[in-house]
Amino acid sequence: MNLKETVIGIELGSTRIKSVLLGRDHQVLASGSFTWENSLVNGIWTYSLTEVQNGLQACFADLKRDVKEKYAQNLTTTGAIGISAMMHGYLPFDKDDNQLCEFRTWRNTITAAAAEKLTALFGFNIPQRWSIAHLYQAMIHQEAHVPNIAYITTLAGYVHYKLTGKKVMGVGEASGMFPIDSNTNQYDAEMVKKFNELTGVDLLSLLPEVLSAGDEAGNLTKEGALYLDPSGELEAGIPLVPCEGDAGTGMVATNSVRVRTGNVSAGTSDFAMVVVDKKLKVHREIDMVTTPVGRPVAMVHCNNCTSDINAWISLFRESIDLFGFTVDTNTLYTKLFKVALEGDNDCGDLLSYNYYSGEGVTDLDQGRPLFIRKADSAFSLANFMRTHLYSALATLKIGMDILSEENVEIDKIYGHGGFFKTEEVGQRILSAAINTPVSVMQTAGEGGPYGMALLCAYALWRGKDETLEDYLDNKVFASCESSTVMADKAEVDGFNKFIRQYKNCLEVEKTAIRRF
Repeated sequence: MNLKETVIGIELGSTRIKSVLLGRDHQVLASGSFTWENSLVNGIWTYSLTEVQNGLQACFADLKRDVKEKYAQNLTTTGAIGISAMMHGYLPFDKDDNQLCEFRTWRNTITAAAAEKLTALFGFNIPQRWSIAHLYQAMIHQEAHVPNIAYITTLAGYVHYKLTGKKVMGVGEASGMFPIDSNTNQYDAEMVKKFNELTGVDLLSLLPEVLSAGDEAGNLTKEGALYLDPSGELEAGIPLVPCEGDAGTGMVATNSVRVRTGNVSAGTSDFAMVVVDKKLKVHREIDMVTTPVGRPVAMVHCNNCTSDINAWISLFRESIDLFGFTVDTNTLYTKLFKVALEGDNDCGDLLSYNYYSGEGVTDLDQGRPLFIRKADSAFSLANFMRTHLYSALATLKIGMDILSEENVEIDKIYGHGGFFKTEEVGQRILSAAINTPVSVMQTAGEGGPYGMALLCAYALWRGKDETLEDYLDNKVFASCESSTVMADKAEVDGFNKFIRQYKNCLEVEKTAIRRF
């Protein structure tokens, strides 16, 4: 295997750091992973930067092992490397690269005052998790670190900087820090001016430089090579492409970068991305970000998706263990997901809120996981599991319904992420939620690192003047297998009944947050 004819995509997700090695045919040659989890420290959802480094090294070592076992080669080089990570959040540093406060991830809902004021100032929705909201909230609170800030970045931007020494990022990732003008593919100049006037701060001096897919974004330094591979076997000089967020890599991995296409990523969090061809009204539930080449995208982002499902399945596993039986994890998930399709379309009057953390779409700063039933509800395992699958997508549906009201046209929706790993189940539930056919590709389970690797492939192997959209259509997905599922009318009606009850009972969730 000619390693120069390969590319590596790495993504730091919420629960796993994953990597893939792709060949010229865009097929996965090897992969690696490392499991981790965020921590709640002093009320802040965070990961330490030591965890980041250790996790990256473990993931890369796992990739190296896979390459060695399959091809009897040492992974010493590649054609290009790309870094992706959870979007948004807040990582401030001083002029000597000292971290000034804990990494505040996308999961935190602690910037309501800043987000509200900036949304009004810009006439553009600024969600709580965006980097600019975190920065301005720190200013409002007059946090001690603010005067020492030399630059701020995201997790992907931080890792890219550690590998290359370059403070740059892709336009899609940058669009989760500060609004982007899709005419220039740069931070919106008028909004930058308004922020500077509000705060007296030169914002552009603090933000990373914005690049687009295919642009040069630096090379792996000697220090960067050791940061990723402390064995010293990885060679310096490898080109890196602009880092991107998990939203952008999900769009690429599902070939959803053209106008009127969309995708739904569903794992620890879930979000829908729809590439739009018209200006939308300002909605607090809808974020406007961009594709990796800068096209405007309407994003419905929800902080909570599968965590509550995982917790309940863990409880079921404890029950099984109590009787001395062993069940493979994949088998357990598959059977419990599949039994959900045997439940009533409206879940038999069961109700669940999966809120481990706050949720911007439903205006909650905190969360309390809840399960609710009436004495005469149809309390069966099938309805129980269906309820939790509905709950995982309920907040997403609330946001997607707003796009429907805006008459946003969608030609196709692709699903990816762990929610879709069990054949048909996740697709059918999502289709019932949004009343649209849902397709899943073979790469659905590992969309992020694959999408990042495809951005590397585009940078290296695209034709002259070939757009990202054309490259994906003609060279990557032309013969890709996919399956499409459309929920029937009874399933759509059942989800609509569930969501009406869900909205009606949100006050129960709010009371639990206040009282418990």
